[in-house]
Amino acid sequence: MPRAIVIRTSESAAAGEPVNTAVLEEVGAPPASDGPVLVDVAWSDLNYKDALALTGRPGVVRTPPLVAGIDLVGTVAASEDVRWRPGDVVVLNGTGLSETRNGGLTEQARVSGDFLVRVPEALTPARAAALGTAGYTAALCVLRLERAGLTSSPEQPILVTGATGGVGSIAILLLSAAGHHVAALTGREQEYGDYLRALGATTVVPRAELLGTGRPLQSQRWSAVVDTVGGEVLANAISQTRYGGTVTACGLAGSAALPASMVPFILRAVTLAGVDSVSAPLADREAAWARLARDVDPDVLDGLTETVPLAEAIDAASRLLAGGAHGRIAVNVRG
Repeated sequence: MPRAIVIRTSESAAAGEPVNTAVLEEVGAPPASDGPVLVDVAWSDLNYKDALALTGRPGVVRTPPLVAGIDLVGTVAASEDVRWRPGDVVVLNGTGLSETRNGGLTEQARVSGDFLVRVPEALTPARAAALGTAGYTAALCVLRLERAGLTSSPEQPILVTGATGGVGSIAILLLSAAGHHVAALTGREQEYGDYLRALGATTVVPRAELLGTGRPLQSQRWSAVVDTVGGEVLANAISQTRYGGTVTACGLAGSAALPASMVPFILRAVTLAGVDSVSAPLADREAAWARLARDVDPDVLDGLTETVPLAEAIDAASRLLAGGAHGRIAVNVRG
């Protein structure tokens, strides 16, 4: 019987309200209704959304019970989709996994073939999982900035917020590999400054510099922005972006609010570009994974990755949500 981490709903005795609980258990074969491609899953990983789901936070798992995990990496075992054959090594990110359909923290899954991507030859399955949705999202952000004509300079670097997180860390790797000057924003400079510089950041910026209510137009500090935080940080980053610059927003780890002004968009022609990893089209997924395979140094990736077995994923999610982990956490599903 395959094992899986399942999110189940129970009623809180204290509040009399439903609560989500993550449980590692044996499950039956995945139902055929989940999709025509049967995957023997070897690896998954932990992202911010996974941490929310595995610690019982609401808002991610919409139709429990569901298998958790927004990513999976594995080998096709059987397929009724002519595009996929047994033996194909594949990665799947988002597409409703762990939200409205069973996810990747399981030893076997059935999925649609529409958004599967072959793991590039330059990546091992373990490294593909270490990158996961975080790396794939970071690549989508970089590709979006490049379509806007991305340039940078020591005076106006590219700002990456939430820099010690998964998306931020991989974004720094990709941008520095492309020769860009990168400013990494963190609230823990003394603890993680050396880590961020090792990834390729040319400067480390204290998060306090982008907190609070700032003026609608501030000094033009950034050529572009990769934001994972939202809230005041994003609002101030927009106000500090140079004329014609682009700000990609892909997360809300700090806040879903945007207390910003229209002034930077009108007077500086700043573009705020949303980046979605869940429903991105296949062509964008393939381009993102090709970029990751080309530009992420495998030794650096290994150095920023922690690996845990499936049985320890729930505890690791708690650490991640509490700020006790940085970089990436890969899950060895069969470990």
